[in-house]
Amino acid sequence: MIDRLDAMRVFVAALDEGSLASAGRRLNRSPAAVTRAIAALENHVGVQLLHRTTRRLQLTEAGEQYAAVCRRVLTDLDDADLAAAGHRAAPRGVLTVTAPVMFGTRVLRPVVGEFLKAYPAMQVRYLLLNRITNLLDEGIDVALRIAPLQESNLIAVRIGEVRHVLCASPKYLDGRPPIASLSDLAQHDFIGIEPTSPNDIWSFPPLAGGRVPRTVRVKPRLMVNTDEAAVSAAVDGEGIARIFSYKIQQEVSGGSLVVLLPEDEPPPVPVHLITLPDRLSLAKVRTFMDFAAVRLKADFDRTPPHPEDQPSCRERLDGEVSRRRLMPNEDGAGWPSGTS
Repeated sequence: MIDRLDAMRVFVAALDEGSLASAGRRLNRSPAAVTRAIAALENHVGVQLLHRTTRRLQLTEAGEQYAAVCRRVLTDLDDADLAAAGHRAAPRGVLTVTAPVMFGTRVLRPVVGEFLKAYPAMQVRYLLLNRITNLLDEGIDVALRIAPLQESNLIAVRIGEVRHVLCASPKYLDGRPPIASLSDLAQHDFIGIEPTSPNDIWSFPPLAGGRVPRTVRVKPRLMVNTDEAAVSAAVDGEGIARIFSYKIQQEVSGGSLVVLLPEDEPPPVPVHLITLPDRLSLAKVRTFMDFAAVRLKADFDRTPPHPEDQPSCRERLDGEVSRRRLMPNEDGAGWPSGTS
């Protein structure tokens, strides 16, 4: 008779490791034993879960759905064990965290490293994704969201805000027409980030006292499909880019990029850590939320503020966890395409 939970663990380990052999090493089993466990699981559910090749594993359509359920079941079982050990037990186990790629690499990743050093019994599954994730279906404990949060029953801790800025390098600006207003942009080159169209329109807030947003028609001379490439091209003097401020903080601090027309920027975009209500009762989730929020908030407080910011517009965290409601299936992840 198949041990379904054991077979599920083998199945998930194979997905995480990318191969049956690696899963065997992680679980201290032979590749043959891993193969038998997955075959038994497929026989039990009556469908093929994996396409196996000599180089990689690929989930079938049924396998994708089943993998999400397996992760949720295994996470719930592990969490039940931790809960039984005591509400205030030291955090241990596997914590799944997700964030947008550049924020996750430049800002949150060092915090995750500090967390692992502070809590040796913890493991972190760290997913950097520029897409909407479903916390429940994908077994995610904590997500970082860069977006105004809509209404939902998720738990959210605001850690700061980012700006959507225009930037260019001193190398590019040297000898070019000066930029004192949005109308001056017509004389300049732009770097577009897909899915921006070759003839895009950038929107800016109305003038003081006005109601109609201002627009600038942009025809990028260079189109790229990653934010990293856009930043690199801007540093090299290829043109003006429009991007979230945290993605160029290092370059602005180092002087290789400058922010243009800050008085014309849209309102800042809030940044939150979010989790499901029932996850916050777990020591591993509660501890990480507290640990990361304090450090991320400190990072944002050290960031030079927008020149037009007023102190009353800043939302203080002060360790408080607030409940907000998000639109169903959105998790608050609706940041602009190409700018997460």
